[in-house]
Amino acid sequence: MLSIIIPILQMRKLSLKDSHLSKSLRKHYSVTSCLVPICSLYGAAVTTVEGIGSTKTRIHPVQERIAKGHGTQCGFCTPGMVMSIYTLLRNHLQPSTEQLIETLGGNLCRCTGYRPIVESGKSFSAESSCCQMKGTGECCLDQEEHESENKSDVCTKLYQEEEFLPLDPTQEFIFPPELMRMAEEARKKTLVFQGERITWISPATLNDLLELKLQYPQAPLVMGNTFVGPNMKFKDVFHSVIISPARISELNVVMIDANQGLTIGAGCSLAQVKEILTEMVLKLPEEKTQTYQALLKHLRTLAGQQIRNMASLGGHIISRLAASDLNPVLGVGNCVLNLVSKEGTQQLPLNDHFLAGSPDANLTSKQVLASVFIPFSKKWEFVSAFRQAQRQQNALAIVNSGMRVRFKEGTNTIMDLNILYGGVGSVTVSAKKSCQQLIGRAWNEEMLDEACRLVLDEVTIPGSSSGGMVEYKRTLMISFLFKFYLEVLQDLNVRDPRYPDVPNKFQSVLEDFPLTIPCGTQAYECVDSHQPPQDPVGRPVMHQSGIKHASGEAIFCDDMPAIDEELFLAVVTSTRPHAKIISIDASEALALPGVVDVITAQDIPAQNGDEEERLYAQDEVICVGQIVCTVAADSYFHAKQAAKKVNIVYEDMEPVIVTIKDAVSHKSFIGSEKKLEQGNIKEAFQTVDQIIEGEVHMGGQEHFYMETQSVLVIPKTEDKEMEIYVSSQDAALVQVGSSRIIISCEFEFVNDAFAQSISLSATGYFRGYKADMDWVKGEGDVYPYFVYGAACSEVEVDCLTGAHKNIRTDIVMDASFSINPAIDIGQIEGAFTQGVGLYTLEELKYSPEGVLYTRSPNEYKIPSITDIPEELNVSLLTSTKNPIAIYSSKGLGESGMFLGSSVFFAIHDAVTAARKERGLTETFTMSSPATPELIRMICVDKFTDLVWKGDYWSEVWRKLRGRQPVQRC
Repeated sequence: MLSIIIPILQMRKLSLKDSHLSKSLRKHYSVTSCLVPICSLYGAAVTTVEGIGSTKTRIHPVQERIAKGHGTQCGFCTPGMVMSIYTLLRNHLQPSTEQLIETLGGNLCRCTGYRPIVESGKSFSAESSCCQMKGTGECCLDQEEHESENKSDVCTKLYQEEEFLPLDPTQEFIFPPELMRMAEEARKKTLVFQGERITWISPATLNDLLELKLQYPQAPLVMGNTFVGPNMKFKDVFHSVIISPARISELNVVMIDANQGLTIGAGCSLAQVKEILTEMVLKLPEEKTQTYQALLKHLRTLAGQQIRNMASLGGHIISRLAASDLNPVLGVGNCVLNLVSKEGTQQLPLNDHFLAGSPDANLTSKQVLASVFIPFSKKWEFVSAFRQAQRQQNALAIVNSGMRVRFKEGTNTIMDLNILYGGVGSVTVSAKKSCQQLIGRAWNEEMLDEACRLVLDEVTIPGSSSGGMVEYKRTLMISFLFKFYLEVLQDLNVRDPRYPDVPNKFQSVLEDFPLTIPCGTQAYECVDSHQPPQDPVGRPVMHQSGIKHASGEAIFCDDMPAIDEELFLAVVTSTRPHAKIISIDASEALALPGVVDVITAQDIPAQNGDEEERLYAQDEVICVGQIVCTVAADSYFHAKQAAKKVNIVYEDMEPVIVTIKDAVSHKSFIGSEKKLEQGNIKEAFQTVDQIIEGEVHMGGQEHFYMETQSVLVIPKTEDKEMEIYVSSQDAALVQVGSSRIIISCEFEFVNDAFAQSISLSATGYFRGYKADMDWVKGEGDVYPYFVYGAACSEVEVDCLTGAHKNIRTDIVMDASFSINPAIDIGQIEGAFTQGVGLYTLEELKYSPEGVLYTRSPNEYKIPSITDIPEELNVSLLTSTKNPIAIYSSKGLGESGMFLGSSVFFAIHDAVTAARKERGLTETFTMSSPATPELIRMICVDKFTDLVWKGDYWSEVWRKLRGRQPVQRC
C-alpha cells in the first residue's frame, strides 16, 4: 500500500446560533492511492515517497529512521509506512503515541512484526515510549537496559539515535501558491474531464450539483471513492458519468445550535467528523455528548486512517452497508438527514426504516444529502456503541450495535429504548418490538434477562447468512446487551448513589482493550572489543537496500516502465475443484481489441511443470483457481477483459477434495510420507504401559504477498537468451521452458573504491545446505544443524466477545553466532508475528465447491500493529560454535513462526480458567486458529445457553462443554 499526501484548500463554517465563522484550511492527508481518481486531485498538491527525499539529494528523517532502525525487510510496505508517519509529522511535530497508533492502523506489514517501524515513529514523539513512567520517574525499559549494561557481553541497542538527522519543519514543502490561486478560480466553475469511457464532472456550487442530478439521475456522487471505486474495480460496476461534489462548500458546513445539537456537512470526511466530535466532547457537558462519545469509539477503529481521510460522512450513511459502524449509532441517536433538491429541502429521520431501505424512506434521484443533524443527548439518556471484528483495527465488524436508553427523570424506569444491530443481516436490523415491550420496566437483572430472550426471538439470522458464524453473532447480540446494561448501571450509580453499582466481578466488562503501542527490548552478544571497527560481522548493520526501500528508489517488477511492443498476460483460472477439461473456446477473447494470443498447455515447448505442479492445467483441473490458460494483449486491462471471455467446458470428476479431512479419507497426499524412526517402533508399541492417541487440527495460512507477484521477460536477439526479472525469492526455480535464462542484477560501483585500490570483482555465493536424506529408507541427515527457540506469552481474553489482547511475549532464540543481530532479531519478530496470525487470526474459509472465500484483505486479516504484544522482548543466546556454517552462524529464516503458538496456548489457558470459574472442568477441544468466534463460544455462559436452546443445539452445547470433542460449528 502506498500513501500520498494531499493538502487541500477547504471551507468550513461553524455557527453558534446566529454567529458564523469561516476559515480556510490546508491540511495533509495520507490516503490509499489506488482509491484516488486522478480527476479528484485537481488543485491539490500531491507528495509521494519519492518527493520527500532520495539518495541523490537528501533523505528525509522519516526515511532515515525507518531504514536505520531496521524497519524494512522486503521493503514493499515501507513507502506507505514512511508517508503515513510523514503526514503525521506535517500535522503534529511531536505526535502522541495514540496518534502514531491511529496513523499506522491502516498500514500492513508481513515481514518486520511492526516493532521497529513503531520505534522509528516513536523517535519523533516527546512521550515516554512504553510504561508512561508509571509514576516512578523512570521507564521500566530503561531499568532493564541499565541491568543489561552491567553485563559487558550483552548489548541492547540495534541503532544509535544520536546519529539520526534532526527533523527541521522549515525545510518541508509549502503549499504551492499557484494552486491556491487555481483553487480560488476553479471554485467558481464546473470542471469536466472527458475520458474514453467515463466523464467526470465536478460542480462548483450546490445549485450546479442539483442541475446535474436532474440531467444524470443515475450518476453516482463520489467524494472519497471508498464505495464506488472498489465496486468499479472489483465487481465490474460501470458508470459512464460520475459526479464529484467535493468542491461544494455547502456540503462541508458545520453548525452548532447550543440548545439542539450539531449539524455536520455530508461532504466532511470521517477524519474531520472525528475531529469535530472530539472538540465537542471536550467543550460540552458529558450528559449532552453521549451520542458523540459513542460515535468516537467507533471512529477510532473504523477502517484505517487513510480510508477515514477519504470516506465522507454522507457516503457512509447513504451506502447503508450491513456492517456500517456509524449507522446503528446515528440511528439510535435520533439523527436527521437534511436533503435538498431543486424542489426545496426535506428532513428525513435516520431511523430503522431508512437503514432498512424502506421505499418510503429513500432518497429520490433528484435529492442530495446536504448534512446530518446529530442532536445532543438528554440528561437521563445514555448511548453506547459496541463492535467485534476479526482484529482490533482496520477490519469490518462481525457484529456491531448502537444502543440508547432514556429514563423517566430521577428514576431507573425505562421511558425509551432503541437497539440497532449491524452485521446480522443484509441491512442494519432493529430490535424495535423488544424495546417497546421493555418500556416501563426498571433497569435491573430481571429486565436484562427478559431483554435477552426478546431480542433473540425478534432478531433472527438465517443459516445462509453471509459470513456464517450464526451462533456467534447471536451470542454477541446479547453479550453487547449485557455490556450496555452494566455501563448504564454504572452511570446511574454515578448520578444517583441510591442505585446499585456494578459488582466487582463485572468491573472488567466495562473496560475495552486499549489501542496500545508496542515496546520491548532486544538483547544480543556484543562484538569483541578487539574486533576492528570496519569489520561488520556481529554488528547490527542496516541492510544495504534499507534507504532505497524507504525512499521509493528500490525497483520492484511492477515499477519497471513498459518497453516497446511489450505484451501483458492475464490468467484464466479454473472454477471447478476437480474436473476434465472438455474444451477451451478463446474465439470471443481473440476478437477483442489488443488481444494477441491465448496460451494453453499445448503451447509450452518444454515440460509443463511436473506431476505435483503443472504450469498450465492439462486435460484436467485439480482445484479452483488453477491456471488453465493465459491471455496476451497490448495492455493488462485488455488482457483482463479478454480473460473473462474465454469459455471453458468442464466435466466434473470425483472425488472432490476440499478439506484435509477429505484428503485423509481418500489417502490423497502431496509427495511421499516423511517420518523419522529410531529403534523398533512396532515392538515398542506392543510392550509399553500406556499409549496416548489424539489428533491435532490447525488451519492453513495464505502467503498474503504485499508486493505484486509478477515477472518481466525480455527476449534477446541472440542465442535464444532472455532477461528475466522476477518477484520470486527463488529465481533458480523460475520456469521458462527450454530457453536459456539470464538473471539480470544491478550493481553500484560511489569512484572511492578505485582511489583506495579496492577490488570490486570479489564475490561470495552461498545457497544453503541440501538435505541428504532418503525418506523411503529413513536414512541420512535431514539437515546439518537445527535452530532452537522458546517463547512465553501472556494474553487477556474478553469472555463476552472472544477478543483477546496480547500483553507480553519473551523470546529466546538460538542463532549461534549472529552475523547481523538486527537482521536476525527482525526475522524472529516478523516470523513470530506471522505465527500469531496463523494461530489466532488467519482463518481460511472455503465453499463446499472449493472456492476460497477469504481471499482478499477485506476478508482475510493478517496481524496489524495492535495485534502484536504490548511488550515484545527478544534475546539471542550466547554464541556457540557451528563450524560447518559461515562465521559459525545459523540461518533463522522464519523458524520463529512456530513460537506464535505460545499465544494460542496462552489463550487456551485463559479459556480454561474462565470455564473453571463457571464450574466446567472437563477437557475440551480447541483447534487453531483461536479466532474471536472460537474463544467466545468455548467460554460458555448463560448467554450461550440462551442461543443454544433446542434439541439439536443442546447436543452441540453438551459436546462443547467438554464431554466429548466436537468439530468447529
